[in-house]
Amino acid sequence: MKQKLAVFDMDGTLLDSLPDLAESGRALMAQYDLPSVSDTEVRRMIGNGVPLLVERLLHSASGKGAEVAERLAKIDHAQACQAFMALYTPRATRLSRLFPGTNEALRTLKEQGWALAVCTNKPEVAALAILEKFDLLPLFACVGGGDSFSARKPDPVHLLGTIEKAGGTPARTVMIGDMVPDLAAAKAAGCPALFAAWGYGDPALATQAQGEAASMADVPEAAARLLAN
Repeated sequence: MKQKLAVFDMDGTLLDSLPDLAESGRALMAQYDLPSVSDTEVRRMIGNGVPLLVERLLHSASGKGAEVAERLAKIDHAQACQAFMALYTPRATRLSRLFPGTNEALRTLKEQGWALAVCTNKPEVAALAILEKFDLLPLFACVGGGDSFSARKPDPVHLLGTIEKAGGTPARTVMIGDMVPDLAAAKAAGCPALFAAWGYGDPALATQAQGEAASMADVPEAAARLLAN
């Protein structure tokens, strides 16, 4: 029988990345002389990768006057994404922190015989650097970034590719995440999802998962229940 595999989302699941993403978002808006954004606004934009985050940042300035509209019309989206990554990459772990209990939960899972992987819409190079910074990289069999495969969550290609690379199978995998892309990818890939209730997602999303954990400390027991049969 294949080893059990726990696949984690990153932003809002392993990592409270909002402070650095918000700071980078504000810096990007300032570069284009656009109205600033709050942490609360940015929190609602996280989860679908850099291109959509940048699109949402820029869209937040729409409807704020003719001069702003003129500036928005001149922005090339691809260049804005590059500018965002140039701002975010050197500060990705400046203010971000692991959620409480993350280290302990991951090590408990390893001790219980689970393999671990990350499936994040964040670019792979950024995800690897963050995991290395927090001394977590050796724990993971695979890190599937938003640019690691031909598609990203919620497309199951992303999750299935991560599972295969980690040496797992969907039937023996639990996807742990806090947002719609995580839960939708798990459903399409044929593996149970565990809703990360401590993350950035609306609590109502728990109904789309097969299980729920209130904190990282609860993950080992909750994940084991999903593969008990």
